[in-house]
Amino acid sequence: MTRKLAQVLKEECVACGCCAKVCPRSAIFIPKGVYAVIDTALCVGCGMCAKACPADVIDLIPREVEA
Repeated sequence: MTRKLAQVLKEECVACGCCAKVCPRSAIFIPKGVYAVIDTALCVGCGMCAKACPADVIDLIPREVEA
């Protein structure tokens, strides 16, 4: 199983905060109301943020595994 990580397309993010509200790990914040930022240390790749995003600008990408 490949571990995932959420990634925001910041140029198209509308900073609505829907993703931050549903994140079970509080891994998403919106600094200065500009765009959502993912704390990669907290993100578990569950995909709840991507499902909640009305602008559809969050993707789940493979997480690089440390050897």
